[in-house]
Amino acid sequence: MKHVSISSITRTAVFLAILLVVQAVFKVLGQYVLGSIVNFILISSTILIGIYESIVIAILSPFLAFLLGFGPAIPQIVPIVMLANLSYVFVWYLLYGRSKGNRVIGIMITLAVSATVKFLILWLGVVKIIIPLLHVQKPQATVVAAAFSYPQLITATIGGLTAVIILPTIKRIMINDRV
Repeated sequence: MKHVSISSITRTAVFLAILLVVQAVFKVLGQYVLGSIVNFILISSTILIGIYESIVIAILSPFLAFLLGFGPAIPQIVPIVMLANLSYVFVWYLLYGRSKGNRVIGIMITLAVSATVKFLILWLGVVKIIIPLLHVQKPQATVVAAAFSYPQLITATIGGLTAVIILPTIKRIMINDRV
């Protein structure tokens, strides 16, 4: 079992707080911008602070966002978002660390697989299971189905791509400044 340090708890809390503040402040910018930023933060936490911390963030952030009033409007969607976030960071962690050799191809495979897994969990869970199970009315069902379909694939891809572009510079700064 991994030793939990004050430093680890602090980094997790900081990333979780940043994620929640971003959701609250940037919700007005729409799903493509906000979703991309959220996915960037999820992947950033995976790369910069580790998988265990990222799992905590992936699970807690949708729940806390719901409690604070800026998460999914339908509470039954929250566990699906948790599972999708968890899968996104876990698949990223598994594949990113093994992308040796041709690094660009490895990163592209990591990006494609993790984004697709997240999209499929959200689409199947929300559109194919939750909406029909809850008998969500047509106007709301259409809006929710649109939000939890292909835009999720796009935002997961943009967030991951942004992370692999920006994070090498952030890591160098952290190492040089001993952050």
